[in-house]
Amino acid sequence: MNKNIKYRGLRNLISLPFIWIMLIPVVFTDISLEIYHRICFPLYGIPYVKRSHYIRMTDREKLPYLTWYEKINCAYCGYVNGWLHYASVIAGMTENYWCAIAHLEKRGYIPSEHEKSFAKYGDEATLRRRYANHDKLYGKYNNQ
Repeated sequence: MNKNIKYRGLRNLISLPFIWIMLIPVVFTDISLEIYHRICFPLYGIPYVKRSHYIRMTDREKLPYLTWYEKINCAYCGYVNGWLHYASVIAGMTENYWCAIAHLEKRGYIPSEHEKSFAKYGDEATLRRRYANHDKLYGKYNNQ
């Protein structure tokens, strides 16, 4: 038997509390982010981000070949990874509203997808035009 396979269960058991304890700060941050999202996005004229487009917790439970604990782990991953993606979209939309300046491209930096539409680093004229057009970009918030 491969040494890695032999100790896999033990490694998983040791890491389990560290993985699951992360649920506490994620849930707290989720609640905080949702309060921000629901209050500030209408003020900015930014449409809400739909949670269900990012967070999936119950689809994998329908797979008959998963054990009960694998289904629980899949729900955990669906929530946490989906929420991180959801939070990233909200953060990106906020950054797009407030500070649409691309970061200085240095070796090793990987820009986020939303940053690709930002004013280039050092391009003040483009940034000023962008801020002058805020009303055109964001308009009035439509709650539909």
